[in-house]
Amino acid sequence: MTGKGRILLLDDDELIISMLARALRKDGYETHLLHSSLKAIEKIIAWQPDLMLLDIDLGEEKNGLDLLQSLHDEGVSFPVVMLTGDDSSASAIRALRYGASDYLHKPFNVEEVKIVLARLLKNARMRDEIAYLKRSRSGHEFIGESPVIRKILQDAQKIARAGVSTVLITGKSGTGKEVLARNIHHWRFSDGEEKDSVPYIAINCTALPENLIEGELFGHVKGAFTDAKADKKGVFELANGGTLVLDEIGDMRPELQGKLLRVLEERTVRRVGGKVDLPINVNIIALTNRNLKKLVDDGTFREDLYYRLSSFLIEIPALKEREKDVLHLARHFLYSFARKYSKIPVEIIAEDAEKLLLGYDWPGNVRELRNVIERCVVMEDMDVLSAKCLPLDIGGRAGSSGERRKKFHLILPEEGLALEEVEKELLRLALERTDNNMTKAAKLLQVSYDTLRYQAKKYELL
Repeated sequence: MTGKGRILLLDDDELIISMLARALRKDGYETHLLHSSLKAIEKIIAWQPDLMLLDIDLGEEKNGLDLLQSLHDEGVSFPVVMLTGDDSSASAIRALRYGASDYLHKPFNVEEVKIVLARLLKNARMRDEIAYLKRSRSGHEFIGESPVIRKILQDAQKIARAGVSTVLITGKSGTGKEVLARNIHHWRFSDGEEKDSVPYIAINCTALPENLIEGELFGHVKGAFTDAKADKKGVFELANGGTLVLDEIGDMRPELQGKLLRVLEERTVRRVGGKVDLPINVNIIALTNRNLKKLVDDGTFREDLYYRLSSFLIEIPALKEREKDVLHLARHFLYSFARKYSKIPVEIIAEDAEKLLLGYDWPGNVRELRNVIERCVVMEDMDVLSAKCLPLDIGGRAGSSGERRKKFHLILPEEGLALEEVEKELLRLALERTDNNMTKAAKLLQVSYDTLRYQAKKYELL
């Protein structure tokens, strides 16, 4: 929430709500006024209030109860307090029946309004905290309020509940592909009596040397190669009855792609050096940050494997393409890391920080935002997340990458700072953005590989 909360007031009596809005702003609330139901739904959803005060009698064909029902149909979850000039209980009962959280009779006492708002906002905050704890216990951390993320979550749940055995999730690094894979696994097996013991195994197809990846995937028999001193199960067998996540599937060697296709088609696996096909019952979730269709066109990825994997495809957009989620995720991480590091929860993001968070294009996506907020929580003693809490990378390079090249600047605090700290922070950010790929990080900073390696060792970043 911003300040004490964002309050939207809709009433055709401009004098009443203007007076009330002034009193609420003076008390620390942020307010927004509407005087008509014309395009109200779009305006309300766009402004995203924490609570709404809505008059029943709007002096129009469509009254407040009709609008309340429309909000309910749109899936709006914030509290709505109805305002009524009717002294009878009939209108109040109707309002509560339509889903209102409370109602107030006109003329009302401003202090009474403040008490009602404070109570409802506190209850809403508690519900959010309970929902977070439930997500934490169940592994549900793939969150967002933007329409595209809501649609992704709906589709993922349908896929999981249907028991689909092969899913492909694409998206740039840091968008949350593996987190969504964990969600799908949880939803798939959440009804089982032994759900906690169902295997979930994730393997990165590029993290292991080429001479080991085949044995890791399919297992091997004793004597299959020099170091094969005993039979070994591969991850397909180890994940039997559960879920196997294959990360960076786009970088898998062509010969392994053929073997993977055989596993997907026949649901059997043969260990390296073995002669027996072993049946498996495993859900495969493949992840990639690459354009597999382009790889098919380039001849580096099998077309038949692509179509086998992409029957159920989920594409996660970059964070900059779903701006609505930035502040929602930031608040989620603030609360999460406050609990993790035993800090006082920070509930307010100052306006200057909001602008920087929304103006930055987040090349590292959700992972980068998560890391930024974690650093703020650990390093800063704060009760409000303000611009000065954010790293220089956010304040100095907000906007598109093109704009950054033209307008790149650093903000020098009035109290000054150590040049070595700036250098160390830039090194850390470059390594973070490239997943510790030294060659790519050196290119980002326009230095040689050896220079980067020397500086990284100097600041103990390796």
